[in-house]
Amino acid sequence: MKKFILVLLIIITGCSAFFKKKTEHAVARVYNEYLYESDLKSVIPMGTPAKDSIGLAKSYIDSWVHQRLVIHQAEQNLTSAQMEFTQQLDNYKNSLIIYTYENELVKQKLDTLVTDENVENYYDVNQQNFLLKDNIVQLQYVKLPLKSAYIKQFRKLLGSDNPSDKNRLSQQCEQYASDYFLDDQNWLPFNDLLKQIPIKTYNQEEFLKNRRDLEYQDSAFIYLVRFKDFKIKESVSPLSFEKERIRNIILNKRKIDLTKKMHEDIFEQAQKKNDFEIY
Repeated sequence: MKKFILVLLIIITGCSAFFKKKTEHAVARVYNEYLYESDLKSVIPMGTPAKDSIGLAKSYIDSWVHQRLVIHQAEQNLTSAQMEFTQQLDNYKNSLIIYTYENELVKQKLDTLVTDENVENYYDVNQQNFLLKDNIVQLQYVKLPLKSAYIKQFRKLLGSDNPSDKNRLSQQCEQYASDYFLDDQNWLPFNDLLKQIPIKTYNQEEFLKNRRDLEYQDSAFIYLVRFKDFKIKESVSPLSFEKERIRNIILNKRKIDLTKKMHEDIFEQAQKKNDFEIY
């Protein structure tokens, strides 16, 4: 009776594979392995145009064939011991489980509110970690066509600290400037400015120390620049330039502390309940 059941199971198993091959259209074969049309459904998103679907299907089939051929070749040449990956798979699975749990914990319990006071306190204590790697500047600049009739007007407005002139400057820039940057409260890497304005300088530090206003022109445009402040590389970076970076540092430290405490709490609770022993 047991032999009959065993034979029946083998027949049923074989039949299921047989029927799949009979009822489905195979799109590729590598030795005794088949790739079916149903296997392609997961790689072609719903609603994909027919032309794109054909391209995606062909790409997947080619990749599958190459992969199975290499795997077959590897299986013919590697020993059973070399193909034993149980420990590595277990380690990878365990790492994924812990990583997923930690992420869920962070989503649910992480305090994401970072106040200006938090940022300032961190900056004050860790200023030595915020040394500039590049020169930075605070400035305003306006790029105008070389034949613009408003160059003198822009010179005057750019050099004024009067609030009404600043508002007018912004309005005029929108109308007549080819490009402009007026936010002189924020810091900008000097190298970024050089990408916008063809300033020629062989020593950035000396250039910045001796410049407050600048006019430069090429064959098509004139550039009006007013420097407000600058900081030289390797000096302490301004707080305003580092705020976003500090917020990310604080949040990352909170994540680390939260997951570390979770590990410690689990260990302590298990220890109290005698849930583990070390021999």
